[in-house]
Amino acid sequence: MERRETRRAGASMVLPDRESAVRTDEDLEIRIWLRLLICVSLMEKEISARLRSAFGVTIARFEVLAQLYRVESGLAMKELSERLMVSKGNVTGLIARMENAGLIVRRRDPADGRAHMVHLTAKGRKLFDTMRPLHNQWFRNMMHRLTRRDMKQLHDLLQILKVNLAIGFAKDVT
Repeated sequence: MERRETRRAGASMVLPDRESAVRTDEDLEIRIWLRLLICVSLMEKEISARLRSAFGVTIARFEVLAQLYRVESGLAMKELSERLMVSKGNVTGLIARMENAGLIVRRRDPADGRAHMVHLTAKGRKLFDTMRPLHNQWFRNMMHRLTRRDMKQLHDLLQILKVNLAIGFAKDVT
């Protein structure tokens, strides 16, 4: 496994370059996949630690607050789980704990009495208003070595990848 040295805040860091263990250009797709996974993992770990340290909040709670913040009218449990890209069962316990903490409230959906709509409380909105600027700054700090042009290019390339994935894979040639 190759190791690459990176400078951060004047200190030297050695990061394993696991994706380079796949060494041929023929396997470039695998190297890209692995690099994406590593980057997401490192970013998520950092954001998670900062949210917990600064606010006593998990990333999952932050994500629920962020989704509800964007929709004044609230979200159905099904819609919330789709936006969070997790199963409805995974959201149910989290919602119950957040409701007990006074961050959200569940109300019957007037259009469908069997369903519940989830809404932010004033306490939940105030907490998110406090967290959001710091959360955004943490991401800016993580990406500070990328130019705006680099970030735009990366964003555009990832959009192309996302669209390709959404429309499906080409037939295997076997």
